[in-house]
Amino acid sequence: MSHGVHAVQHEVEHEIKHQDEHHKHAGGDGDNVLSQNKKIALLIAVIALCLAFSETLGKSAQTSALNYQIEASNLWNFFQAKTIRRTNTIVASEAMKADLAATSDDTRKAALSKQIQEWEKTSARYRSEPEAGGGKGEGTIELARRAVEEQKKRDDALAKYHHYEVASAAFQIAIVLASATVITGMLLLTYISVGLALVGIGFMGIGLFAPHLVHLF
Repeated sequence: MSHGVHAVQHEVEHEIKHQDEHHKHAGGDGDNVLSQNKKIALLIAVIALCLAFSETLGKSAQTSALNYQIEASNLWNFFQAKTIRRTNTIVASEAMKADLAATSDDTRKAALSKQIQEWEKTSARYRSEPEAGGGKGEGTIELARRAVEEQKKRDDALAKYHHYEVASAAFQIAIVLASATVITGMLLLTYISVGLALVGIGFMGIGLFAPHLVHLF
């Protein structure tokens, strides 16, 4: 929660205590104002609780997005390394095939053919190795698929993060407006505050259950 919102809340607490002392011996309207302010204080506490949830969820989503991005980068680097190795193996194999076609020595032909077969097997393994990496696969095909999956998870986490950020902003503004009601006595600010709180809850729900429903950024 921002320092500004904390400051406003402290000011509201001070104002409620001041009004409590002022209306201690008063009846009628004084009691009504005090009761109203206590209800607003309760509203502020509820909105602050929602703000705590949205900020916690936002931090979690942001951390997840960073972790997914790191994992995707690592997989793409591994993919690039495997692709370079596979390309070198293919080039060497093709060059050796040219040597094979040019030689007439049977012994040399057999040796070259064996080496070509080994390189072709290695090239195929670099392209697809589904059993490696604990069954996740470490061929270029599997690495590319895994990297794309991590990027999708990253995008989901970022979408959630953005919605939680909007929710947090709505909650903070709602707290400020509700707090201003205690100081100014303008009930309209409370109604706006409640509306913003509902907007915040809505965005928090979208972030939780349908992060791509609304595209903000």
